[in-house]
Amino acid sequence: MCELTAEERATKFYDSAAEGGEGAGELFKTLMGREWSHGIEGAERQGVTPEQAAYALKERLVTKAGIEPGDHVLEFGAGVGGGTISMAQMTGAHFVGISSSDCLSRDARANAQEAGVADRVSFLTVGPFEYRTLAAWAPGSFDAVCFSESVCHLPRKDLFMKAAYSRLKPGGVLFGLDWIKRPFGAYQTPQQIETIIAPVCDHFRLTVGTLSGYADLMRDAGFTVSEAVDEFAGVECWGSTPEDDRPAWLERARDMKQALDAARSAGVFSIGWWIATKPE
Repeated sequence: MCELTAEERATKFYDSAAEGGEGAGELFKTLMGREWSHGIEGAERQGVTPEQAAYALKERLVTKAGIEPGDHVLEFGAGVGGGTISMAQMTGAHFVGISSSDCLSRDARANAQEAGVADRVSFLTVGPFEYRTLAAWAPGSFDAVCFSESVCHLPRKDLFMKAAYSRLKPGGVLFGLDWIKRPFGAYQTPQQIETIIAPVCDHFRLTVGTLSGYADLMRDAGFTVSEAVDEFAGVECWGSTPEDDRPAWLERARDMKQALDAARSAGVFSIGWWIATKPE
């Protein structure tokens, strides 16, 4: 039997039985609803919910990216569509969200219909290697390309950046947020960091990069990077799981949750975000 590629493993992770005896798509939907990404730093101190914190961070990103009504935006890794729908509602733009999991795409379409934005927001299932070329769209098709905690699944992030560049119009914007690893506290060398991050990558089917690494890949693809920000710079990255929700995570995805919490506690896990522009 042929061994699955990293891309195929990520697709299977969402579609098939995984942690807790179910596909991660169903697991995350049950535990987090429609919004699966992190939010602004300090959300707990501000007394906002994870959904409100995620909304605030996406609002910041679309504002910095200059997304306007009528723009056409491609989102890579849209999940069940919660964040995509929110960004469409914020901006009045048209979004196409893509995923390699048809289960996620079906849920996302239903969510868009329920939210009343199905005329401006669509969700497509693509092959697990489509990210390398985005060949389903002609060069210069989009005003913006974005991602939300999804490029971390890709072993060839460089090819995604180049594909995004080619599908943008001149002056178009690439923006997004993702999981990153970093030196923190007692964990300073790559080897020390890897001992904590490796279990996270294994459980979530990831290849976690760095803040500067993403920015370098964007520049190599031709982008001008205007912002590369560690949202939790200098502090541990918490806030995505309210304490009341922790028992449900431990019951249904104990190993996954404990690996991620260990990385959070060590400080080597964080969330980065980037704004990059294709020159005119």
